Amino acid sequence: MDVPLWLALLIVGWLGVKLARPPWWLVIVLLVGGSLVAGSFLAPVLATVVK
Repeated sequence: MDVPLWLALLIVGWLGVKLARPPWWLVIVLLVGGSLVAGSFLAPVLATVVK
């Protein structure tokens, strides 16, 4: 069964919010911060750290 990555991430994110119940401001900060860092000059540095 092939599931698109965006669908899998959406389901895992939804379950994480439902089960862990983090504050909504924290979810928004992580999403916005992650997208800003992914588009910045720090992206290659973080890619090597994560690998």
